[in-house]
Amino acid sequence: MAWERHLRPERGGLFCADGGFFVDPTRPVDKAIITHGHSDHARAGHGTVYATPETLAVMAARYGANFAEVAHPLGYGETVDLGATRVSLHPAGHVLGSAQVRIEMAAGVAVVSGDYKRQEDPTCAPFELLACDLFVTEATFALPVFRHPDAAGEIAKLRQSLALFPDRPHLVGAYSLGKAQRVIALLRAGGHDRPIYLHGALEKLCTLYETLGVALGPLVPVKDAAKEELGGEVVMCPPSALSDLWSRRFGDPVTAFASGWMRVRARARQRGVELPLIVSDHGDWEDLCTTIVETGAREVWVTHGQEDALVHWCETNGIRAKPLRLVGYGEEDEAA
Repeated sequence: MAWERHLRPERGGLFCADGGFFVDPTRPVDKAIITHGHSDHARAGHGTVYATPETLAVMAARYGANFAEVAHPLGYGETVDLGATRVSLHPAGHVLGSAQVRIEMAAGVAVVSGDYKRQEDPTCAPFELLACDLFVTEATFALPVFRHPDAAGEIAKLRQSLALFPDRPHLVGAYSLGKAQRVIALLRAGGHDRPIYLHGALEKLCTLYETLGVALGPLVPVKDAAKEELGGEVVMCPPSALSDLWSRRFGDPVTAFASGWMRVRARARQRGVELPLIVSDHGDWEDLCTTIVETGAREVWVTHGQEDALVHWCETNGIRAKPLRLVGYGEEDEAA
């Protein structure tokens, strides 16, 4: 099957010729399907945008109500006919509202997974396995060294540190969409019922999550707190804030960073992170390989990440595969 006649990488991203739309385009296009609200996948300026209601709400919060000419909500499992295709969105388990794009056409069924994870996450719908002929997968952590531990166990390390250092504020770096809310929800599930303090960059999206039905417990803007109040408390912030002037107001904090990249000790040392928390919103090596097999796909396209390693694994296991070499995707820019 020559899938390139139907779905192909172009300068603006992945284009479906049969449907006349792009998936997560990196430049403004007439018709876009957006898998989730991270800024490397969801950009403003498109004509018509199809996405889950939650992703559209995130885009409106980040870019303003007029982020697209037309915003068309699609609930999970709801279908829409675009050109010669039938399209539906299904949970990706990445962040709130994240979706895989199932594209049914004469050539078969293609699934563009966007970013996904298969670990449990109380803040979003769990990953849904979809059978398909062509599977387009991310490869952020597509090396055998990446085996993500249980996220609740990582958050237990944070709670243990709070008990061990009751006089030191704990600055926890976490991406503002998805990761921050997941860490807060895991803290709550572990019994942490004290107020959690927020850097200003996290306030809007935490409020949006609660508006969309995700309970996060008592949250307080850290700008309203005196330094002496913060001993033994959790202060959530974007990762970039851990190393800027803002962090110096806390005296002698414990610095933590919640990320799958904390598996790499050199990265933690480079950032000056005292308490690395291996909490990822992407699938690890085992999840990526398992998912590819379970989809039953006869062909796999690999994008944004360790593409060559995953392509090699597919070919070794008798699955046709190729790297897409798409640019502009990866961790979202928290400084933006």
